[in-house]
Amino acid sequence: MDDLSIKKCVPCDSKDLRPMTEQAASDLITKVDGWNLVSEGDALRLKKTWKVKSFTKGLEMFKLIADVAEAEGHHPDLHLVRWNNVTVEIWTHAVGGLTENDFILAAKINALNMQHLLRRKATN
Repeated sequence: MDDLSIKKCVPCDSKDLRPMTEQAASDLITKVDGWNLVSEGDALRLKKTWKVKSFTKGLEMFKLIADVAEAEGHHPDLHLVRWNNVTVEIWTHAVGGLTENDFILAAKINALNMQHLLRRKATN
């Protein structure tokens, strides 16, 4: 299944769930446009930044993302820096790294209609 946005996140309580390798993450990153792989300590994360029209548009964006995250049972870190920079970081906290769930959530966030909130195209 190539379209990650139609997949569903799986529960993270499985004892068999492990973080994916950097190679596996590098293979999947091409399926989530605009997202970057970043290393925080020794864990990989997905990160994407947008410039929004206003502080309140940033909060609206948080709400759209929160609704998708809650439906998936997978919750990203949301940052509103200054008044118009929204950054989202995703990783599977339970395993301390990336799983397919993270890429599924990133794809679902990409599928959201957020153009009316943005100043310009997404930045990295």
